[in-house]
Amino acid sequence: QVQLVESGGGLVQAGGSLRLSCAASGLTFSWYTMAWFRQAPGKEREFGAAISRSGSTTYYADSVKGRFTISRDNAKNTVYLQMNSLKPDDTAVYYCAADYALRVGATFPPRTYDYWGQGTQVTVSS
Repeated sequence: QVQLVESGGGLVQAGGSLRLSCAASGLTFSWYTMAWFRQAPGKEREFGAAISRSGSTTYYADSVKGRFTISRDNAKNTVYLQMNSLKPDDTAVYYCAADYALRVGATFPPRTYDYWGQGTQVTVSS
């Protein structure tokens, strides 16, 4: 019943920008911490960013800090990832994840999260 659907991925040139969206349904969206992970071919799924239930607290991996911004609109049941200054190393499948009231301010492994989307491909060319 719970569904997370990512959108907004695509092909961009290095230095460009992209905005990902994740629309949630089947859950009380405002009760959940939301996060973005990414996974490049042959690599483990990597934490990128998380946002608290109200949106008041955010947390970023060092690899994206200063370039990516996570936000949410609880009225639309949607979480966003604004990606600027994209690099080829950002190429990956990006996944949206949800966890009930998870603490924001630290990195938690993928197994911690309750729900996942199917992912959206982001490719950054040089």
